[in-house]
Amino acid sequence: MKDYEVTYYTIDQVRSEKLWDQLSYFDLILIIGGITVPGKYVGGEPMSYNELKKISEICRKKRRLLAGPFSSFQARKGGTKATNYQIDVDCVLGSDITTDLYNYLFDSQKNFNDWEILRSASVLGAWIIKQHPRYPNIICEIELSRGCERKSHCSFCVEPIFYPKLTSRPVKDVVDEITELYKNGCRAFRFGRSANVLAYYFDIDGKPCPEVYEDLYQTIWQRCPKIDVLHHDNANPAFITTHEKECIRILETMVKWNTPGDVLSFGVESFDLKVVKMNNIMNSPQQVLRAIEIVNQIGRMRVDGVPKLLPGVNLLYGLIGETEQTYKENFKWLKLILDRDLLLRRINIRQVIIEPGTPLYRFSQMKKLKLNREIFRSYKEKIRREIDLPMIQKVFPVGCILRNVYPEYKEGKITFARQLGSYPVLTGVAGELADVSDVVVLDHGPRSITAVKYPMNLNVASFEELIHVPTIGERRAKKIILARPFRSFEEVAQVLDNDQECLQVLRKIGAVVS
Repeated sequence: MKDYEVTYYTIDQVRSEKLWDQLSYFDLILIIGGITVPGKYVGGEPMSYNELKKISEICRKKRRLLAGPFSSFQARKGGTKATNYQIDVDCVLGSDITTDLYNYLFDSQKNFNDWEILRSASVLGAWIIKQHPRYPNIICEIELSRGCERKSHCSFCVEPIFYPKLTSRPVKDVVDEITELYKNGCRAFRFGRSANVLAYYFDIDGKPCPEVYEDLYQTIWQRCPKIDVLHHDNANPAFITTHEKECIRILETMVKWNTPGDVLSFGVESFDLKVVKMNNIMNSPQQVLRAIEIVNQIGRMRVDGVPKLLPGVNLLYGLIGETEQTYKENFKWLKLILDRDLLLRRINIRQVIIEPGTPLYRFSQMKKLKLNREIFRSYKEKIRREIDLPMIQKVFPVGCILRNVYPEYKEGKITFARQLGSYPVLTGVAGELADVSDVVVLDHGPRSITAVKYPMNLNVASFEELIHVPTIGERRAKKIILARPFRSFEEVAQVLDNDQECLQVLRKIGAVVS
């Protein structure tokens, strides 16, 4: 070992605490940054290219190592072309950061995807999570595999550039990493960093392996019995329909061992068959619909009113062959999903980043790709209004309970909060929310919900909390406050003139008078 004393900073810490100059005190700086997928972030803002240059300049007399997407290209936002560039650093690490860092530090020549090095690093380095500014309210993303099981890839995908073939980590290594993180205080985990979480061990026998999942989850819970969150990320709908029998078994195992609010993110990208074919996207609309049906059948059981596992849909715009008909097709299939009473946890609408090394990038060099931003904006609003809103009302009905919600930021008298997990729903909590709390759902927006702390005690609830309860309003909120304290729910009924609609809502959200 090199016997370094290691300090970990997030870029948000460096910004907010103005730690820029302090970085120059270190002998070696490892910078991990950049994005491959565009998005808006509530919990933090990714490092910008200008911030990367600033760090490089401040630490110019030290050893500077660069890793992450920034080591390959600069991607600003969706709907733009990523660019190659040169940055003044001493070493650029490849996609296998752990092995490349080992080779750099020990002047070694270990091979790509050396799982033993990753296992050692993940176990020996688990303590570092205690330096995260949000510790212990953190979620650790666990890598199951690298690469995609497909032999050819989507036009926009960088996965084959970073990881040319599917390779799965040994189950023991995954369990050992989670166990060590658990010992160091982590209670929330997410199986991410995989192109398809259902293809774990597919590279071993060329078929899905349900037995591996049973062994994985059972061992994790045996060693880590007080996990609060165990969630997942990407899944391939065509993989589910092609290997339906095996995938149903895997999904049943997931639902047995996961925690509520889990999401399988489907890379649908487009329901337009022309776009699907021209961009080599694997999923047909019929396959997507069938995969959504399967996950709903297995995962929509509820705990505290929240489904255990639902699919999410990613839609990507700015692809080859896209026309106005693409928007109509996407909306048509989303509407069909809604009308069939199938649940989607969320619909992610993005503009593609055209990244170097992809077929889409090469195509853009020959022929200009043009996104009609007016149509994009119009259909995005239409989907939010006509699909997202009724969908979120079904997924999180009034009265369902979200456990362990963490405050993120405050606007006026509303605290915006989220759970730890996969794509947690943004929750506007009426009244004060200073720490982690359980909340109950009151109302809905297209991409968020309104809630109050659970249980809601009518004897102490604030005016702000009361007015957000459907059917209460300002007049009834004042009457409730003036009539307190209540000794029974019957007294509340009298103050509300026995309005059954109002009383039904209060019962639905579990309001109490104790």
